[in-house]
Amino acid sequence: MPRLTTEFWVEAYLRRLRLADIAHYLIRRGDAQAGAVMVKLATLDGRAMAWERAYDPASGGRRWITLAEGEEALVDAALARARARDPDLWLIEIEDRQGRSLLEEEGLSGD
Repeated sequence: MPRLTTEFWVEAYLRRLRLADIAHYLIRRGDAQAGAVMVKLATLDGRAMAWERAYDPASGGRRWITLAEGEEALVDAALARARARDPDLWLIEIEDRQGRSLLEEEGLSGD
């Protein structure tokens, strides 16, 4: 089965966020075919969390792993370091007091 492009996956994810009425922003557009994806969730109380989509050797697919969690400034610093290392990175930011990212939903949790 052919793999989805990163751009296609990101567009589908942004559409799901819109349909759930969750505020979100595409902060950085990466490589359309195979760029890495990171998602930041700001809960609007000074705290945030960031995840990156990584290869899972056990399943052969992808899964979300926590990149950083805590004070929003520290999460932003971790994301800035990641952006400096990878020019092909996609970055999506979510603002949701309830802490919803939808990343656990079917079709978003991995590939």
